[in-house]
Amino acid sequence: MRRGEIAAILSPAAGNRLPEDCLFAADNSVYGGSYPGDEPYLRWLERLAPHADRALWVTAPDVVGDHLATFARSRRMLADIRAMGFPAAFCAQNGMEWDHSADLWDSFDVLFLAGTTAWKMSPAAAELVRIALDHGKSVHVGRVNSLSRMRYAEYLGASTADGTYLTYGPDQLLPTVLDWVRELRQQPALFHYAQPTQG
Repeated sequence: MRRGEIAAILSPAAGNRLPEDCLFAADNSVYGGSYPGDEPYLRWLERLAPHADRALWVTAPDVVGDHLATFARSRRMLADIRAMGFPAAFCAQNGMEWDHSADLWDSFDVLFLAGTTAWKMSPAAAELVRIALDHGKSVHVGRVNSLSRMRYAEYLGASTADGTYLTYGPDQLLPTVLDWVRELRQQPALFHYAQPTQG
């Protein structure tokens, strides 16, 4: 982490501490069923706020597989997260491709590609990533637990990805993850989305 090869990911459920001198992201623990509730989550984030300059993103709470319910749940929280100085991440869920509301894209800084696995791998999700990049948003892909999934995230144009792979044996599996990162740096995707240049 201190070399910048990977970042820390924190969550209220994991109870992990923020390492010094490294980038980090904060996830809400909804997917694992351990979201503490809005007010406890905001209090937890307040303790991290002095280090907001090192944050890649902080997720607002979502509803797995349901875009409309997610936007209703996260709308106010996205503003609260931004007010603490964090880049606010919106968890894209199934159905976001049908939402053309004017205020959706202005409400967040990072598109966190979540949703069901089938939807996340769909052309609709890939198009959402393209739109996010066109809007100047960063993109993160969740549940990435293999080199092939990391290649897919890179192909989409994502700048970050995470998964639970390391939790099954950090000491034994960390060298594998670092090998994936180094391989992607040495052999980037043959095709990827490029944001159009101005002029």
